[in-house]
Amino acid sequence: MCKGLATLPATCLKSAKDIKHKIGFLLQKPEFPPDQKPVKEKTTAAKRGSPADVEKWKLSFNDLMNCEGGRTMFTAFLKSEFSQENMEFWNACEEYKKSAQNKMAANAKEIYEQYIEADSPNEVNLDSATREETRQNLSIAGLSCFDNAQQKIFTLMEKDSYRRFLCSKLIQDLSLLPTTTPLCVLKMKGGKIGCSENRCGA
Repeated sequence: MCKGLATLPATCLKSAKDIKHKIGFLLQKPEFPPDQKPVKEKTTAAKRGSPADVEKWKLSFNDLMNCEGGRTMFTAFLKSEFSQENMEFWNACEEYKKSAQNKMAANAKEIYEQYIEADSPNEVNLDSATREETRQNLSIAGLSCFDNAQQKIFTLMEKDSYRRFLCSKLIQDLSLLPTTTPLCVLKMKGGKIGCSENRCGA
């Protein structure tokens, strides 16, 4: 057998060795890089929240906002609608309440100039009366400085963006309900939720 191989042209022997080397390399190469796939799956699951959490998010905006995973998923949806400034403002108000007393005035001014002042970089949708009330609150800069404005934005998200979130592909993908069950028929205050998507029509 060895004598037969010796009679083959040198180019054939070289090709055979190359093929053997490539096969050996493929057999040794793992399907996924070590430790990468499990970590990725764990991170994704943590961001999405548990199935039980998702069911709560569909029934209550309060439950969604009280859950870190819920806020993460809702923020992702708001970004798709270019309205993430509402969640950013709400989060800024929550962080403001944790401010040290000697930093509250500066932090309040920064939030006002970022989100509330007319033509601010990330202006949120507030009525003029609420804007003026918040501006006057800056002189005191207490814990309740942004309470009214924050509640207005919370209500806006609940009555507007949240309803579209329930009809979105994002929540449908996370839902335990069969895909044929429209989420828009879930009861909320004031009746059924409407949706512009055909599969969610009510």
